[in-house]
Order: sequence, then structure tokens, then C-alpha cells
Amino acid sequence: MPLTASTYGKGRVRVMRLTRAGDHHTPRELTLTVLMKGAFDAAWTAGDNRACVATDSVKNIVNVTAAKNLSLDKEAFVEAVAAVFLETYPQVEEVAIEGQETRWLRHAIGPEPHGHTFTLDGTGTGFVRLVASRGTRALQSGLRDFTFMKTTQSGWSDFVDDGYRTLPDTADRIAATAMDATWTWTRAPADYATANAEILARLLAVFGTTYSLGVQDSMYRMGEAALAAIPEIAEIGFAMPNKHYIPINLAPFGLENANAVFLPTDEPHGQIVATIARG
Repeated sequence: MPLTASTYGKGRVRVMRLTRAGDHHTPRELTLTVLMKGAFDAAWTAGDNRACVATDSVKNIVNVTAAKNLSLDKEAFVEAVAAVFLETYPQVEEVAIEGQETRWLRHAIGPEPHGHTFTLDGTGTGFVRLVASRGTRALQSGLRDFTFMKTTQSGWSDFVDDGYRTLPDTADRIAATAMDATWTWTRAPADYATANAEILARLLAVFGTTYSLGVQDSMYRMGEAALAAIPEIAEIGFAMPNKHYIPINLAPFGLENANAVFLPTDEPHGQIVATIARG
């Protein structure tokens, strides 16, 4: 029987890099999955491990690369890790690295941000993915499970009335989501961190300041704004599950609910997915 596809490597490789400038520190924490493709078929088909790089070595490569590159943004760091594999092992044809970033926020004590005190960012994780061979590279950045909402200026109406519909039209509802967003780079920006922050700022500005006819409507316009702001990205993809806030019926208690009391629920949830690209 033919072996039609194979890959292997190390998952959940966790590493924290800490840069120190006197009393001013910057933490950079990542959890990586590193997978290799190449001339490894014999390990599957013949029990021959002579070409195999130990997955423990994969972890060690990440740690050594971290020690040599304390200050790189996550995008440049995964490129440095990939370069080690491609330069060291001729049997590796492609390496795919995916990382989740634990984001630490600098805490202010008094009026000033403190040099070495941080709190965990409570919404979402950063995301990076690189697929690199000796001739090609595809780099993506983004966010995972970034949660936000607005409490008005959102509606959902004129959808199919098909005999299964129970939801009424509404012109004023809470809109909330735990967003996954992924943008694909065509070239490096002047600074990845600044560009990533600008993308998020544009997404939230569109969401927060314009009326939403539905998640699809907001998503498309958010993507347009990100592409207009950052010329170095080719496309942006979203997965935005609804976090529902359902108005509670208070009529049995002789009370009106003036769109003020809700049941929070995210199971089951609407799942809205799209990619917006340059024309």
C-alpha cells in the first residue's frame, strides 16, 4: 500500500524569551507546533529511522534559536527556527511552524507603566504560521479567540422564513464574538508588531463605530479596512462564532424587558467564516 502523506515533529513546544534593558523587561511567550516533511517515508514503510530527526531535537532547536534571538517578533522568530531545519537537514523538504502567543500586558503602577510587572491579556492569543521550503515561504499572523462585543447598533432581519424559523427580526441586539482572524503577508512590514496592532485597531473601529446588519456585514467591512490600512497583507480570513445574549422573557413576572436582561450562551452558536482578499 502506498504512503500518500506523512509529517512529523513536536507539538506544544513552550518557550518564553525575556529581553532586559536595565529594569525594563519584555516577555515573549510562545507555544509552537513544528512539523517536518521530507525523505522520511522509510520510517513508516520499513522501520528505518536513519533519516529521522528526533522530536526532542526539534524542541532543542526551538530553545537554542530562542536563546540566540531574544528580541525577534514572533513572525521573525519562526522564520529563524525554520532556517535552522532547512540549513541543517538536507532530508527536510518543508517545515511548518504554527504558534500561539501568550500576550502579557505591561501593568501601570501609579501613572507609569512598570518595567517588569505584567498581567495576562484576558482576551485572545496571538497567532503565527509559517510554511517554508528552500524555494518558498508562506507567512501568516493573526489572533485566536479574541473576544469583543457591542451592546447596540447591531441587527439581524429579513432572513429566510422557511417554516423552521423562530427568531424574530431585530434592529437592536448585542453583537459579540470570539474571533479567529488570520492575515497573509506578501512581504514584511516595517515592524510586525506595529502592523498587527494597526490591523486589530482597524477591525475594532469598524465593528464599534458602524451599524451591523449581521456578522457577515461587519466581517466583510472589517476585512476591507484591514486590507486598506496594511498594504503588506494579501488577504484576511475570519471565523466569528456568535456569542448569543438572548432577551429573557419577564412577562410571567409582570415585568417588561426593555432589552436589558439577557441569557448569555454560546452553545450552540452561529459560525460565520469568510476570507477577504485584494481584487
